[in-house]
Amino acid sequence: MADLEQIRIKRLTKRFGNLTVLDDVSLEVAKGENLVVFGRSGTGKSVLLKCAVGLMKPDRGDVFLLGENIFRISSKKLNEVRKKIGFLFQGAALYDSMSVRENLAFPLIRNFHFNKEEINEKIIHALEMVNLTDAIEKMPSELSGGMKKRIGLARGIITQPEIMFYDEPTTGLDPLTSKEISVLIRDLQEKLNMTSMVVTHDLICAEIIADRAIFLKDAKVKYEGTIPELINSEDLFLRNFFSHEIINA
Repeated sequence: MADLEQIRIKRLTKRFGNLTVLDDVSLEVAKGENLVVFGRSGTGKSVLLKCAVGLMKPDRGDVFLLGENIFRISSKKLNEVRKKIGFLFQGAALYDSMSVRENLAFPLIRNFHFNKEEINEKIIHALEMVNLTDAIEKMPSELSGGMKKRIGLARGIITQPEIMFYDEPTTGLDPLTSKEISVLIRDLQEKLNMTSMVVTHDLICAEIIADRAIFLKDAKVKYEGTIPELINSEDLFLRNFFSHEIINA
C-alpha cells in the first residue's frame, strides 16, 4: 500500500440475510483527497461508511485506515487509530442534555488527557473555525439545523483528525445553508490537510467538496471520476440520475 493512501478498502462484502448490499467493493483515498460516494437510496452508501470506520463488520474484506487494518488489530490499537478520525453524522448527533461547550469537550475528555485550560482553548478554536463562538453556552434545542451541522463539524475536527468521514452532511438544510456548509467543509479540509470520505446525494455539495467521486450501483462501484466526468457521461443511467438531481437542486 502506498504511503500516501490514508483510506484503503479492499474487496469489501456485506450482506443482510439474502440481500448483498456491498459486493467486492474496493477503493483508495489519498492523503488530502476528498472522495464523494454517490448512489441511489438503499445502495449501501451508509453501510460502506459504517464499515469504513469500524462501526459495522463486513462479511468479507479489509479496511485500512492510516496503514492499519482496523478489523485485524487489537481494541487498544483501534482506539488509537480512531483518535485520528473525525465523523459528522447525518443529524449532527449532538447530546441534547449538553451545552455546545460540553458537546465539544466530550471527545477531548473521553480520549485525551488535556487540562481544563487546554480543553477551553481547543473549544474556542474549533468554534472560531466554524464561525460560531457566540453559541458556546447554547443548548442544541436553541440551534438551527445549519448551526447544529456546524457544531457537529466543530466536534469532528476538535481533535485535529487526519481523516474525516461525512454521512449526508447537508441533508435537511435549505439550498443556501447547504452550500455554506459544503464550502466550510472544503475550507476546513484544506486548512487542516485532512483526507475526507463523503456520502451524499447532494450534487451541489459534491461539486464543491469532491476531488473525485464513485457511484455505487448493484452493490458495486460502477462508476468513478471527477464530478464533471460523471455529469457529462454518455451513460444513460448517470445522465438520468444527474439530470434528476439538477432539476431538484
